[in-house]
Amino acid sequence: MLSFKNVNIVKKANIYYDGKVTSRRVDFEDGSMKTLGIMMPGDYTFGTDAAEIMEIMSGDLDIKLPGEEWKTLNTPETFNVPANSSFDLKIKTVTDYCCSYIK
Repeated sequence: MLSFKNVNIVKKANIYYDGKVTSRRVDFEDGSMKTLGIMMPGDYTFGTDAAEIMEIMSGDLDIKLPGEEWKTLNTPETFNVPANSSFDLKIKTVTDYCCSYIK
């Protein structure tokens, strides 16, 4: 899906890691939520409350999911993150992403 229709976008940015990771929240009519964001080069750890589907549209990065070894992603690529867990990223170039939260 290249675009979203009939959504509400929260203007206030989510800013992490001193501004190196930013996102905007998108709310859908059915109650679901996504965030659209950019990650600058660096090493990051993110925790999850809900399960997530991370869609990496562009960028050069490595990922370490819970219980797995580091792997390089060939974007565009999608991966799932379990609820109540964390994952690590090594971002090598500016990376564009969409995160879907699963209830």
